[in-house]
Amino acid sequence: MAEVKDVYTFSDLKDWAGATSGLEKPARLSVFGDPVEHSRSPQMHNPGLVAAGIDCEYVRLHILPDELKEALELLKQADFVGTNVTIPHKGGVYDAVDDMTEVARRIGAVNTVAVDGDQLVGHNTDAPGLKRAIREEFSMDLTDLRIMIVGAGGGAGKAASVQCAMDQCERLVLVNRTVEKAEVLAKELEDLMTDPEKLEGPAERLVAIPWEVKAMEHELDQIDLIINATSIGMKRTDPEVVPAHLIAPHHLIYDMVYAPARTRLMADAGAAGARAANGLSMLLWQGALSFEFWFNQDAPVEAMRKGLMESL
Repeated sequence: MAEVKDVYTFSDLKDWAGATSGLEKPARLSVFGDPVEHSRSPQMHNPGLVAAGIDCEYVRLHILPDELKEALELLKQADFVGTNVTIPHKGGVYDAVDDMTEVARRIGAVNTVAVDGDQLVGHNTDAPGLKRAIREEFSMDLTDLRIMIVGAGGGAGKAASVQCAMDQCERLVLVNRTVEKAEVLAKELEDLMTDPEKLEGPAERLVAIPWEVKAMEHELDQIDLIINATSIGMKRTDPEVVPAHLIAPHHLIYDMVYAPARTRLMADAGAAGARAANGLSMLLWQGALSFEFWFNQDAPVEAMRKGLMESL
């Protein structure tokens, strides 16, 4: 009987039945990453699988970029239900799947794969995970909000921008250090932000601006929700995401960073009398939506939440 591992490898995947023979249940779900040791997905998904009465286990797989394509093919032979993918594989998986959802196509990245016979179907739960998180944290929907996204050039920021545009938010301001990237994204989203039923306000509905104090100050009085889609805030020495003096009591602040639990941006929001939340709810809903994509049933969200919180 094989030793149970915290992290399995590509060579394990080649002999999956043998490599995972020490597990109580068949390993049919995973997260691919490089590195992947830090992933909390097993602690979230395995309690969910137990709560749902599904007889399988979720594991970590350390897959290198040059192993990715073959690893995805091996999932079919190993009788996998699917896998999540994290850095640096979201773009590579996008190119490897046979079909994908519209949201994944818009974002240009896949973070969830379902094995459907001999087909691999890709999805991106970053975007709808944000949508569910905002609803949970603030009891409001993206469609009703004027939104500023800091770090909108790619990755999580692009995913957030696509979801906000697909939901026809009232207003969308894309902020990025390299403003040209935000401008390209704004061009891509134009067709989603031209709803004739939405009344035009005093400001343009879709704007790309540089990550500079004056540019942000010009827009923030016409913004309800500020989203930090950068990694800034993980270290005490990090600079401000939004200058503290620009945060007003009416602003809602969503910081995708969840460690530390209270970031500098959240502290600045509290000092200004604004409501704020960290990215833990987005992580939870990304996982829940992956579960729903794989099993076509409601996710046991509270069991998954409990597992995630205990892992922290």
